Amino acid sequence: MNLGPDRGGEPVWAASDFSATLLAMAGHDLRQPLQVIVGAHDLLARLPHGGAAQAQLARAEGATRQLADKLDQLVEALRLREFADSDQQESVPLGPVLEQLASEFAEPARLKGVKLRVIPASEAVFSHSVLLNGILRNLTRNAIEYTPRGGRALVLCRRHGSQVRLEVRDSGIGIPGAELGKVFRAFHRADTARSEGLGLGLFIVKSAADLLGHRIQVSSVVGRGSCFAVVVEAAPPSIAVTATAA
Repeated sequence: MNLGPDRGGEPVWAASDFSATLLAMAGHDLRQPLQVIVGAHDLLARLPHGGAAQAQLARAEGATRQLADKLDQLVEALRLREFADSDQQESVPLGPVLEQLASEFAEPARLKGVKLRVIPASEAVFSHSVLLNGILRNLTRNAIEYTPRGGRALVLCRRHGSQVRLEVRDSGIGIPGAELGKVFRAFHRADTARSEGLGLGLFIVKSAADLLGHRIQVSSVVGRGSCFAVVVEAAPPSIAVTATAA
């Protein structure tokens, strides 16, 4: 563990260790009370309520979902730091990753009124399973969040020679051309009308991709939607079969 300079004979925590400790505390200590809140909300939602109470419950559900998303982003930031220290990649089968993605976001998409489709895949790629999952989770979360009710979000992969292109498409509000170069900055939000969120999702996506050596591509048309793509090296078929069997 790194220590800062010795001041007066007592070691001082390095700034990076202090930040990692705070993130670890957020990931561990905040999840339990959040689960209690979610459980209480689910219990109250089963009871008969009038219109005003139902509206309040809906607001509470939205606030809880925002809190959960922010906590997830903080935890994913911690995972970035852990990977920077380990620098390990492996063959990652995409089938289970996409299956988990579809299961996790089916209900948020339904509640938002967005049709989410995640196309299964049999390919495997050289990556890091936790960070790759974090990249796709952030992109899918954004696709649902910035797509109006009645819209669509699609997750699929395409094989191009030795590479696999993972795409997250949506029919949402789109991103102005002048903003495309800024969306990966920390705390930046292209849609300033939305006050919720930390503005870390795409920053985490880009940082994780840089650590993994993956390329991120984005295209968007205002009013028609966006496409974010992660370009990853494909794992050889023999490795992919072994990883899947395991």
